[in-house]
Amino acid sequence: MSGAAWFQFAALIAALLATAPFLGRYIAAVYGDGEKAPGDRFFGPVERAVYRLCRVDPDGEQRWTSYALSLLAFSAVSFLAVYALQRLQPALPLNPVGLPAVEPRVAFNVAVSFATNTNWQAYGGESTMSHLTQMLGLTVQNFVSAAAGMAVMAAFIRGLARRRAATLGNFWVDLTRGTLRILLPLSTLVALVLAGCGVIQNLKGHTVVTTLEGAAQTIPGGPAASQVAIKQLGTNGGGFFDMNSAHPFENAGALSNFVENWAILVIPFALAFAFGAMVRDRRQGRAVFGIMLTVWAVMSIGTMALEAGGSPRLDALGVDQSATADQSGGYLEGKEVRFGPAASGLWAASTTGTSNGSVNAMHDSFTPAGGGLAMVHMMFGEVTPGGVGVGLNGLLVMAVLAVFIAGLMVGRTPEYLGKKIQAAEMKLVMLYVLAMPTVLLGFAAASVLLPPALASLGNTGPHGLSEILYGYASTANNNGSAFAGLDSSTTWYTTTMGLAMLVGRFFLIIPVLAIAGSMAAKRPAPATAGTLPTHTPLFAGMTVGVMAIVAGLTFLPALALGPIVEQLSL
Repeated sequence: MSGAAWFQFAALIAALLATAPFLGRYIAAVYGDGEKAPGDRFFGPVERAVYRLCRVDPDGEQRWTSYALSLLAFSAVSFLAVYALQRLQPALPLNPVGLPAVEPRVAFNVAVSFATNTNWQAYGGESTMSHLTQMLGLTVQNFVSAAAGMAVMAAFIRGLARRRAATLGNFWVDLTRGTLRILLPLSTLVALVLAGCGVIQNLKGHTVVTTLEGAAQTIPGGPAASQVAIKQLGTNGGGFFDMNSAHPFENAGALSNFVENWAILVIPFALAFAFGAMVRDRRQGRAVFGIMLTVWAVMSIGTMALEAGGSPRLDALGVDQSATADQSGGYLEGKEVRFGPAASGLWAASTTGTSNGSVNAMHDSFTPAGGGLAMVHMMFGEVTPGGVGVGLNGLLVMAVLAVFIAGLMVGRTPEYLGKKIQAAEMKLVMLYVLAMPTVLLGFAAASVLLPPALASLGNTGPHGLSEILYGYASTANNNGSAFAGLDSSTTWYTTTMGLAMLVGRFFLIIPVLAIAGSMAAKRPAPATAGTLPTHTPLFAGMTVGVMAIVAGLTFLPALALGPIVEQLSL
């Protein structure tokens, strides 16, 4: 890779190290037990008004079952609201170009997508959604679906930290605080920066202009900067335009690209420090941060190097690519020249590791190994650093599994943060671990056998299988990015991918809350000489090893038939 690529990578890490710890401590204060939340003078009156309007008792805490039911009810209402907005779009205001109602199957897929924080897009943004649908439906869901994930994270940490407690907090309070005190201020700041970088923000419709060649060109308008800010900060990824963050109106140049990449990563990394503060052991937070940073860095360097190295086909032919004009900057197919292969590879590693579906290049055009690495990053469960809230949840579940395996190896009852890990918790951990691979591999297997599903592929052979695997890896992990060669607007894919999103969201969140409820009721055991420290590099390495083994045993056979064999065949 070039020196410029290494500089981009180092500058991003420096920006994260400078901001994530401070943001993490602020987040911990927002969700902390028995502490006055920061910003009460400003946010307090607004929150109390929301509670009165919604008839919420902010002092009433909930058991894990009530917390889960509140989340499910809120998500169901969110789904219905987004679906209705799309279907009633022609009769509603702020539709300057008169877009028609969204087709029922696509509207279902989109409503599920945004309610589950997936933001998978089986539609063209500027040609399908009105400004009202974008703002009132999709942008609002970008806020509240992300806040819901952070609320579950707060409840999970409380379950680990509390002693002999029956409750985990109040979902409605956590949802409101996450939206008003964390996401709204940050997104306002990032939106202003992006608008200054050239990302558009207006309420105009389409403008028809005459090009220098004399042809007519339609230029779309709309409130893009405000949606881009929260789509990145909330690890949502749903783009205002069809080309997502590869579109110059969403991502104008190198500076906006850097800011958006930072926005994708800062909250997930900050949550590691929030975890350490909330359990009152910052060493635990640093260990989690170390796991996240290490895996993300390895994936980033690998993807950057593969895309900056040039075309593997020309390598196989013995062509000196350093002397080839169109390959001097690396493998450029499907990439924006204003970013280049290295920055595109760095972005791909960030989005696939954070359940953020935005793309600044076409992943379908990546090298087989580069696209495969992005796919593997999702198959890890998107926990490094993961989506806002849910990524940390997944990593802590992997830590619990690592503790259990270590306990079996030495013949001791496993403990995490002083709480014993027993049969009830491990059954829930297994449900969590198996839910995502079941729908991913199950629907992918069905897709390669059904002629209508195969007809949606842009390629045959191993690359076609990669397109299918990537699509279900993205939806089952609530990511939302795609290999562009797969037409996901058909009935089969809109339905099955909608179901995969639901399983990937709620069949993981509900076991997490159940684990939290079980752990909260336990009394911590005092540490002894035989207690396994969970804040050391050794334990961090064990956790990464468990993640790699689980992902490898589950997905390696499918990967061997897709990106691996495609790379080896070049």
